[in-house]
Amino acid sequence: MKREALADYYAQCAESFDEKYQEPDLEEDAYAAAEHIAEALADRDVLELGCGSGFWTQHIAESAKSVLATDINEAMLDLAQDHDYPEDKVNFAIADWHDLQLPADQKFNACFAAGMWSHVRRDEYDSAFKNIRKAAGSGGLVVLIDDNVVEDFTRPTARTDSDGNTYQIRELPDGTRVEVIKNFPTDSYLKKKFATIARDIRVSRNEFFWMLTCVLK
Repeated sequence: MKREALADYYAQCAESFDEKYQEPDLEEDAYAAAEHIAEALADRDVLELGCGSGFWTQHIAESAKSVLATDINEAMLDLAQDHDYPEDKVNFAIADWHDLQLPADQKFNACFAAGMWSHVRRDEYDSAFKNIRKAAGSGGLVVLIDDNVVEDFTRPTARTDSDGNTYQIRELPDGTRVEVIKNFPTDSYLKKKFATIARDIRVSRNEFFWMLTCVLK
């Protein structure tokens, strides 16, 4: 799936995006993960990539020093801004993490992304790393959270390409079926890849989510 098509998919399903967080079992894991993430990002100037509807933004804003929440989709940003946030702490901007253009006068010492990394192709890791380092700099904290494979919950894999990327078939509100890249990296794969740019790499999991934290070299 091309980047533009992936962005279009999320724009079309924006209104129903938060529904998965209302699933009883997932909801418990999501709030536990959010608490962990908020603790990790406390007192940080955070760049959030792919903020979506703002589910995670509202939690990290409680403890972070500041947050710039970005997304490629204006529809998602509109939803994200509907949450309640601490006054003068959270700003929003359209941004594409593939071609990251940031305000020259704004500095960050942490980068956070939820649900983004599973859409990064394996051959795009170096490009993503470059943008993360550009944003947070040496010594910056990186926190990622994404989905585990959960039996009877996760959509089945439709195919695997020659690079090992996996894809799912999803249905849009109008009934159109689209193919979406959705990777589920192992702990060892994540640690090996992030070791090229970071230290103190830690990966933890609950039933529904994995979380990675590391410090940029």
